[in-house]
Amino acid sequence: MTARIIDGKAFADRLRAQIAGKVAELKTRHGITPGLAVVLVGDDPASSVYVRSKAKQTVEAGMASFEHRLAASAPEADLLALIAKLNADPAVNGILVQLPLPAQINSERVLEAISPEKDVDGFHVVNAGLLATGQEAIVPCTPLGCLMLLRDTLGDLSGLEAVVVGRSNIVGKPMAQLLLQQSCTVTIAHSKSRDLPGICRRADILVAAVGRPEMIKGDWIKPGAAVIDVGINRVPAPEKGPDKHKLVGDVDFASASAVAGAITPVPGGVGPMTIACLLANTLTATCRTNGLPEPSLLEEAA
Repeated sequence: MTARIIDGKAFADRLRAQIAGKVAELKTRHGITPGLAVVLVGDDPASSVYVRSKAKQTVEAGMASFEHRLAASAPEADLLALIAKLNADPAVNGILVQLPLPAQINSERVLEAISPEKDVDGFHVVNAGLLATGQEAIVPCTPLGCLMLLRDTLGDLSGLEAVVVGRSNIVGKPMAQLLLQQSCTVTIAHSKSRDLPGICRRADILVAAVGRPEMIKGDWIKPGAAVIDVGINRVPAPEKGPDKHKLVGDVDFASASAVAGAITPVPGGVGPMTIACLLANTLTATCRTNGLPEPSLLEEAA
């Protein structure tokens, strides 16, 4: 068996095009331009590249992009004051504070300071609680992207057995909640689970979000299963030359793709979906704030 490759880049391209169309409609019919504010504290190179990419895609979708940069030495009070200002700004519909933050800043306090209605990362405890209780919430971008890819690949997920390897608040827990809402039978596993390979072998859907390069091998996978690899790990690549590196996932792609029915590659799988879903959340937040019907992005982008 050779697994079908789940092309996250192609899906994200379709999703962004759909979002751009909805944004244009908002502008024409209602005179509303969704606005996304991104806050970067410090000058971490990887974070800077990511923020630039977010700003570029925000503008390409027809949204207003607001970028705010603070020095790495900025006190927490300065960041909280900026968030308060953005919370009160009607031109800003979504606020994202780029993580990680410098040591002098408490990330939890910062995330809780963002208005839940503008929390387009979906990390606020209010949104986490709404998701956990099956209510209307802003959903974290990466799990939302994973669900879109699964729905596109498998259609109806009802009754399927799903295993999520990883229990983070950013991916593992919200991913499990989304799969429960799709009527899957869900297990959350992690590095301390007994017989982790055996748990994984039960899964019709296996979501790997544990942060360990190529930890999940092909013989851990049920034949024909759909495998979503959330991991992005930078590892040495001596075959490319000295001091060279490559990106790999949490799944050993070579062995897994010989067993699975469908699998996301790294890169090019889940990664492109994250920013696309950030834009989707910004559009959703804008519609909710203005009392407008929400776009059916999950169904229409498939």
